Amino acid sequence: MFSFVLKIRAGLVMCGVLALLQAPAHGQLTIEITGAGANRIPVAIADFGGEAGAARVVTSVVRADLERSGLFKMIDPGSTAMTEASPPLYDEWKSRGADALAAGSIGESSDGRKEARFRLYDVNRASVLGGSAFVTSKPMLRAAGHRIADVIYEKLTGQPGIFSTRVAYVVRASASRYELHIADADGQNEQVALISKEPIISPSWSPDGSRLAYVSFENKKPVVYVHSLSSGKRVVVANFKGSNSAPAWSPDGRKLAVVLSKDGGSQIFTVNADGSGVQRLTADSAINTEPNFSPDGQYVYFTSDRGGSPQIYRVGVGGGEVQRMSFEGSYNVTPRLSPDGKSMAFISRRDGSFRLSVMDLASRQVQVLTDSHKDESPSFSPNGRMILIATEQGGRGVLSAVSIDGRIKQRLTISAGDVREPAWGPFNK
Repeated sequence: MFSFVLKIRAGLVMCGVLALLQAPAHGQLTIEITGAGANRIPVAIADFGGEAGAARVVTSVVRADLERSGLFKMIDPGSTAMTEASPPLYDEWKSRGADALAAGSIGESSDGRKEARFRLYDVNRASVLGGSAFVTSKPMLRAAGHRIADVIYEKLTGQPGIFSTRVAYVVRASASRYELHIADADGQNEQVALISKEPIISPSWSPDGSRLAYVSFENKKPVVYVHSLSSGKRVVVANFKGSNSAPAWSPDGRKLAVVLSKDGGSQIFTVNADGSGVQRLTADSAINTEPNFSPDGQYVYFTSDRGGSPQIYRVGVGGGEVQRMSFEGSYNVTPRLSPDGKSMAFISRRDGSFRLSVMDLASRQVQVLTDSHKDESPSFSPNGRMILIATEQGGRGVLSAVSIDGRIKQRLTISAGDVREPAWGPFNK
């Protein structure tokens, strides 16, 4: 695994070639549901009406999103299309077992583009729960489906949906080809942002989703870059003597926490997103790495061996006293805070295996969420309900998504190559 030791040593040599948003070369992520919630909500998604081809695309995306979440039991709607203007026969849908029903259509907007409309119903109360209309285009029909699924998810669970978000990950396509990919949360619409002959590590999304920070070694040493996804332009953020690694964004997008060895050892620093204003946070002989800001921007959590074994600590953004956060077990690394700041995901060694765990920061209680052997790189979904990790299966790197209570599990694989270093992007602005 790209473990604590490997990342802090950063002993790699990379010759990177940028290829912003190239066509994917090795297929898209395939998602398999391996677990579900205990009490799934029965919901029916009727076939959307209007333009047949476009309606099929949107309907299939909405159904797939909700089913993949593990929180919904999909009720067979039959083969008859139903639009948002059609009054539902509540007794009929209730007899089919549906608690909620969504219906919609695809039509033309006033400017000639397509418009996806839908309405969501509470079957038991025979009432309207909500609805929306999204102006879109043929290439963006899947995006419209994701947005509809997000609205349904939020109305029925009270939590924001994450189907319109994106994920970044690294694919090892061959021994001499590594690719940084960006895809929709369902693994579709995959694009390649970076191609390299050597490994790529530590992609990190900016809070507004417009930029990725990562480590490149194209100058025969590790350098931290910030890459604009819209323009392809890059800014060197950290190119000091020695190692520059492990970038993590501050909540306001103005700073990055990074690991630098320019003064000797492996220490945590902050730096402005344009490379100015370097500030040292740790100053000791220990190995300090894998920083992550708290959502309120007040602390930086990190991994350190200052106590004799890798454990998790935190320090204020202005430096000062360091506080130990993990005590259970002899190996706890890669802290990642939930968006609400109440939980911390991390990797712990249990019975010789490296497993995803989560700590309730108020009670300090720890729950192990996986039974795998080589978990790494945890990343929270922006609503805090799921955690994306890299793991290993059959000797290949795959991605897994696990709910914060451990009940819902998904496995994400790609047809050719190992998949590593996942990072879940923010909500779309």
